[in-house]
Amino acid sequence: MATYPRKKKRLGQFKFGSVLFSTTLSLFIVGLFGVILIQAKGLTSMIRENIEMQVFLDKNLSETELEALETNLKNRPFVLRKADSVVFRFISDEEAAQTFIESTGEDFTQFLEDNPLRDSFVFTLAEEFQTSEQIEQISQEIQSAPGVFEVSYMTDLVDSINKNLLKISLVMGGFILILVITVVMLINNTIRLALFSQRFLIRSMQLVGATRGFIRKPFLIRAWVFGMLAGLVASLILFGLISYTRTAIEGFALLQNEELLLILFGVLIVSGGILSFFSTLRAVNKYLNMSLDELY
Repeated sequence: MATYPRKKKRLGQFKFGSVLFSTTLSLFIVGLFGVILIQAKGLTSMIRENIEMQVFLDKNLSETELEALETNLKNRPFVLRKADSVVFRFISDEEAAQTFIESTGEDFTQFLEDNPLRDSFVFTLAEEFQTSEQIEQISQEIQSAPGVFEVSYMTDLVDSINKNLLKISLVMGGFILILVITVVMLINNTIRLALFSQRFLIRSMQLVGATRGFIRKPFLIRAWVFGMLAGLVASLILFGLISYTRTAIEGFALLQNEELLLILFGVLIVSGGILSFFSTLRAVNKYLNMSLDELY
């Protein structure tokens, strides 16, 4: 009867196929949720850009007074800046009248000799100044400036946006916590099962006098490399998915943040290495501390 030589096991060289697959899948799920959060942030920013403040001016302001007030407002930190320009515009009383006539279909100039509407400045508030208390403080501050007749903003819209975003943030935070715990447990259990076949080799090396550091080293190096490789594969899959979605869904690119996506991919790669490293360290230490009877 023919016999075949058994392949010798080498320290640290256990099957990493299942570990690589499980780690990649886990990191992909985390990354996918991270992409959703980035899209949500972009959508939130677009929603917040609808929070505008309108400053109505006194009648018969001179050009000098008008320019001074405009310059003062544009330079304030609460005015949103995009691409090195401020989101700020001037609406004359004639333009306001024309807009009113077009939206209502009623021409008040036929029975009113004077235009009751006023010149105004309209600007979008920066996100960091969009709490109800801050907006009220900004409104009072502008109201006290010379040449300002009235300051107007949509109080109900501000309160509604802030309350809904707070609820969404709490729900998303809960999902993130559960997801992170699940992923850590999945990677840890997968690596522990993969190391199970090496428990006798670990003990044999220990019995012949190998130090704990010598035994751990090949496992930890391999775990770190495969963990980072899993993070890289997960990042590439996510990148391909995002690229396809950009072409398939119109307007999807508007929600993208290239800088945050690069940070996300970097976090996936590094966290893959870290999670695999410490999970392997924990599993190897467990087998190093077991008695011979406990290995069976």
